[in-house]
Amino acid sequence: MNKGILIGIAGASGSGKTHVADSIIEGLGSDKAVIVQEDSYYKDLSDIPYEERVRRNFDHPDAFDYDLLAKHLFQLLNGEAVSHPIYDYKLHTRSKETKNVGPCVLIILEGILIFNNASLRELMDYRVFIDTAMDICFVRRLIRDIEERGRTVDSIIRQYTETVRPMYIKFIAPS
Repeated sequence: MNKGILIGIAGASGSGKTHVADSIIEGLGSDKAVIVQEDSYYKDLSDIPYEERVRRNFDHPDAFDYDLLAKHLFQLLNGEAVSHPIYDYKLHTRSKETKNVGPCVLIILEGILIFNNASLRELMDYRVFIDTAMDICFVRRLIRDIEERGRTVDSIIRQYTETVRPMYIKFIAPS
């Protein structure tokens, strides 16, 4: 029997998932809830040359280590702390450092593909889908990726048209 409650928040990249999760934390207090970001659970690609990492499809379910994510969620739901991975968006690798997360009664899982994975869905007590117009999502992503992730406009547009939007249509929108 789980001791915690898991809320899953999904939606397109740039839809506002993190904002909603942060607003819940702000309202409840950080001692009562914790956020787990699906992005932190990208598979570690540090053994692959940077030029090849950049070309990977990070919007496909195969990009994530869902076994580790499910294990960590199960531990959090049962009152245990976990060593949450930290993802480096500039290098496209997991950092060697982790952060200690939990335990908390309320766990918020946010990510683009969290509703696609049956083992994650089964752990969720509540599911929220943030439905935001794709043009708004693109503009938010463009600004975020330039300011926070050190990306160029050309690289963002290329990634958006080649993987982000097609994977949204294929995997995220149906959820």
